[in-house]
Amino acid sequence: MIDTLRLTAEEAMELLDRGDVSSTELHAAYLAAIGERDPELHAYLRTIDASDGNDNDAGVPIALKDLITTRGVETTAGSKILAGYIPLFDSTVASRCRQAGLPFLGKTNMDEFAMGSSTENSAYGPTRNPWDPERVPGGSSGGSAAAVAAGLAPWALGSDTGGSVKQPASLCGIVGLRPTYGTVSRYGIVAFASSLDQIGPMTKTVRDCALLYRIVAGRDPCDSTTVELPHPVEIPERENLKGLRIGVAKEMAEAEGIEPGVRAAVDRAIELARSLGAEVGECTLPRSMRYGLPCYYLVAPSEASSNLARYDGVRYGFRASENERVRMYERTRDEGFGDEPKRRVMLGTYALSAGYYEAYYGQAQKVRTIIRDEHAQAFEQFDVLLSATSPTVAFRLGERTQNPLAMYLSDLLTIPANMAGLPSLSIPCGLSDGLPVGLQLIGPQFSENTLFGAAHALERALGFDYVPERLR
Repeated sequence: MIDTLRLTAEEAMELLDRGDVSSTELHAAYLAAIGERDPELHAYLRTIDASDGNDNDAGVPIALKDLITTRGVETTAGSKILAGYIPLFDSTVASRCRQAGLPFLGKTNMDEFAMGSSTENSAYGPTRNPWDPERVPGGSSGGSAAAVAAGLAPWALGSDTGGSVKQPASLCGIVGLRPTYGTVSRYGIVAFASSLDQIGPMTKTVRDCALLYRIVAGRDPCDSTTVELPHPVEIPERENLKGLRIGVAKEMAEAEGIEPGVRAAVDRAIELARSLGAEVGECTLPRSMRYGLPCYYLVAPSEASSNLARYDGVRYGFRASENERVRMYERTRDEGFGDEPKRRVMLGTYALSAGYYEAYYGQAQKVRTIIRDEHAQAFEQFDVLLSATSPTVAFRLGERTQNPLAMYLSDLLTIPANMAGLPSLSIPCGLSDGLPVGLQLIGPQFSENTLFGAAHALERALGFDYVPERLR
């Protein structure tokens, strides 16, 4: 009997290497777990049999967020407008998973076009949090986070634009990496905001996260924004934090809306870092915290307005029944997009319009440079910055759906590092009211190995049990 709830990807590799199980048996065990637990959670939009769409069935299976293009498997980005779209090619990250022998378990649910922080914006219904099905798993990669947390996948890929890997990892009690911008290819990824989107691993442990990052990272000729990694990806073994300089940003620690239980768990993790030998000091990111959120909500919707213009009912996906062409465009976009994509497209179109471009989008890009420079100054003193990942634990389904601003504030702490193009990692650091709290580690560009090492040492010392209490 394979215990998918506790099995890490690294342990699954060892089982396969020893010949204790076959890849087909491992795949079948996860499909059985999905059949048992996913009707309640709705982490998956569709599953893939071991013999269906898996050319190189030899390794640990993986779940993919449904904006990752997969040859021969429907890819909808959680939207009605892409219903029925079956790609003829693989995205680069899907191709690299295939080449590494990772068979696909299925495509996971998500906020439509990755626009959301709760996975309630999916056109196919919300995903529920494995720790409490009355609560959200976070978003937009909520399906991937819930699948890993509930033992429905040993690991998964999500995407992170404003916090869509880190925030659901925090709310579901797992590990999530948003890599340095440009280290993972975006080729074949359904685009939201091209200067921000990054694919990232979602796993039970930090070592699993490093293993998966090593598979998908690296330059891709199909994506001109990608770069060669300056150093090979290291699988962390660090047991202490001696010599590591950790900065705690005053504005992030004191941000409005951080729940007391979240603050307490993060404070305990900071004290633990000290006990492991780290030098901990205070730094300041005043402009990043003040302007990060409004800057993001000009840049990201503007780029979304441009990227989503291609969904017109002509080339692929959903098409409304209408004979007159312009009216068909209008009806297709009205019926095919949900409320949140419409809201962001309208925001972005306004920000890019004649007479407003420089005042909004142009100004936001200047602020983005200020945010990047402010982080660079902090890293002159510190190796890693620590904060909470999310201001709150998982909130209740429906609690914020009528208040977009409250929903946007879910990403208050994850957005600044993303705007600066920096790598950041969320690990669980404790519980508040029985729900997971995430700790965010931020580093300078290409410092993933430093983040993995620090997070691994903290993970060992924290001893967090990543299996949801109700499923133990």
